[in-house]
Amino acid sequence: MISKKFLAYLFKFLVFFCVLYYGTLAVIGLAVPGGYYSPFFAKYLNYIAGLRYFLLHGSRIFLSLLGYKTIVDGVYTLRFVGGNGVHVVYSCIGYGVLSFWGAFVLANQAKVFEKIKWLLGGWLIIYFINVIRISLFLISINKKWPLPFHMNHHTLFAIAAYTAILILIYFYDKSHKTKQDTVQSDTIIDVEKR
Repeated sequence: MISKKFLAYLFKFLVFFCVLYYGTLAVIGLAVPGGYYSPFFAKYLNYIAGLRYFLLHGSRIFLSLLGYKTIVDGVYTLRFVGGNGVHVVYSCIGYGVLSFWGAFVLANQAKVFEKIKWLLGGWLIIYFINVIRISLFLISINKKWPLPFHMNHHTLFAIAAYTAILILIYFYDKSHKTKQDTVQSDTIIDVEKR
């Protein structure tokens, strides 16, 4: 039988996921001309444009460390100098994976500082996986390399990112079990002293 504690956790997780995921879709809808476009949102609250900027420039820096010369062409494209480029659209940002990790951390019991630490740490890992994905994809289209198993690069990113999330969840749970065991052993010692 499913416990009430698990159902409460699942409800919190789903609420946080929906707020993060659909909130991001709302920001995209308000920041893109047409439909419900808001110039204020587009100028001041469009954090997706910031994420794209950091992905493009992070990938450019990563590729320069590998010895490749690239340029950021406009606000959407990273290309080899004199070669092909990749167009980083909204579906390339990884906001679904970022929302999943955010919902997991926020739904769990922990102190605020600890949640912030895990949240930012996980988001940075996902960001670096995405930078590596964009960089390798750009190299592969310029060198005409096939993608592994002929899979779409979005699928490869999802596999890598969710694998990283499973590893993060393992370490998150392990760190909390260690803290709970410490608290329980301290409580036993206090009771024995009395």
